[in-house]
Amino acid sequence: MNTDVAPVKSKTERKPKPKWLRVKLPTGKKYTELRSLVDKYDLHTICTSGSCPNMGECWSEGTATFMILGNVCTRSCGFCGVKTGRPETVDWDEPEKVARSIKLMQIKHAVVTSVDRDDLKDMGSIIWAETVKAIRRMNPETTLETLIPDFQGNERNIDRIIEVAPEVVSHNMETVRRLTREVRIQAKYDRSLAVLKYLKDNGIRRTKSGIMLGLGEQEEEVIQTLKDLREAGVDVVTIGQYLQPSKKHLPVKQFITPDQFKKYEQIGLELGFRHVESSALVRSSYKAQKHIN
Repeated sequence: MNTDVAPVKSKTERKPKPKWLRVKLPTGKKYTELRSLVDKYDLHTICTSGSCPNMGECWSEGTATFMILGNVCTRSCGFCGVKTGRPETVDWDEPEKVARSIKLMQIKHAVVTSVDRDDLKDMGSIIWAETVKAIRRMNPETTLETLIPDFQGNERNIDRIIEVAPEVVSHNMETVRRLTREVRIQAKYDRSLAVLKYLKDNGIRRTKSGIMLGLGEQEEEVIQTLKDLREAGVDVVTIGQYLQPSKKHLPVKQFITPDQFKKYEQIGLELGFRHVESSALVRSSYKAQKHIN
C-alpha cells in the first residue's frame, strides 16, 4: 500500500498545497517574446488557457501545446476543467490557423491535442490529419507530438493519425483501472490500452501515455498500470499530481510526495520505458521535445 502521501482530510475540505507544488512565475527573454506574440496575434495555446505551471520552461525550450476542434468536449470527465456540452461546428480553416501560429511563435516542437468529438462521424480524425499536414507544410523543421483521444477505438480513425506519422503519438490513460469509470466516465481502460498497442503495432515509432496521481489510487495499482502500458509497447510515460480544477470536480485525495514520484520514475525505467517524467508538476507535454529521440 502507498503510504508516502500527504492525505486530504475530507472531500469538501481543501488542504493548502504542499511546498513542492508552489510554482515560480515564468520569466526569461524567450518566454517574454513568445508571450508578446501570443497576445499580439491572439494565438490560442493550452499553455496559456490552462495556466500550465511549466509554461515558462517549455516555451524557453521552443515547445508549446495547441488544442484543436474547439474548446467544448462531448465527455464530462470528473478531473477535467474543459467545458462540456454540444460543441460548435468544425472550423475547417483551423489546420492552417494552428500551423500559422506555430510559424509565428517559431516553435521547434509542437504538441497538438483536442477535445473529444464523439458527435462527429469521424470523431475529428480528419481535422487531426489535416492539421498535421498543414503544420508539416508550413513548418517543415518542426517536430510533432499528437495527444489524441481514443476515437472510441475506431481503427479507421486511428489510421488517419498513423498515415500522417507524427514523431510521437500520445494517448493518456489518466488513472488506474479501478478508478477509470469514476474519473473518465465514458472511457475504458482496456480500450485505451488497445489504442496504444494498435498505434505501436502499425508503425508509430514512439508512443506515449500519462497518468495523474492523488485520486485515491494505491501504489500497487500505479505499478500495474505502468506494467500494462509497457506491455502495450508504450515508450514514454508522464506521471503528475492531480489538482482539482473547481469544487464541481473530483477532490484531491492525496498529495503525492517528491520521494514517491521519484520511486515511480525508477520503477518505470526498470520496466523499460525510454523516458519517465515523474514529479508533482509534470503534465502530458512536459519535456516533450526530449521524447522524440
